[in-house]
Amino acid sequence: MSITLTAQDAQTLRVAAWGAVSLMSAASAAGSAHKVATEGSIALTSATGQVGHILAKAPKGVKYGKTVAALADQVLPALTTSMTLLNQQDPAEADNFRRTITVALQAATRNQNGQPSPTMADMARKITEALDAAR
Repeated sequence: MSITLTAQDAQTLRVAAWGAVSLMSAASAAGSAHKVATEGSIALTSATGQVGHILAKAPKGVKYGKTVAALADQVLPALTTSMTLLNQQDPAEADNFRRTITVALQAATRNQNGQPSPTMADMARKITEALDAAR
């Protein structure tokens, strides 16, 4: 099945996905924010399907919030909206989007001892809840 998204819809998907990686990076106070962002970005640009084509480019011109709370206020609703949009058009692409975000979270939270910090684990939980809120 093919999905038809407006330019605004595609931008919402990008803001949601790339914003989720930014949230994980912001939550990595004890780790390397750059490494978290790099690992998460690689996961997003490795996505396949129609979602992969959309996420291959980071959103341009987006003014993200200056605090973690402000960023979360933008990104978490965008994640739920993205899942709702995709579920309406093609549930398989919604699953692909969710899996892509999940892989990006796993890549971003990987560290030397294999366990994410409590702050990163909590942020990953919030992101996952936002994805699941559309069900």
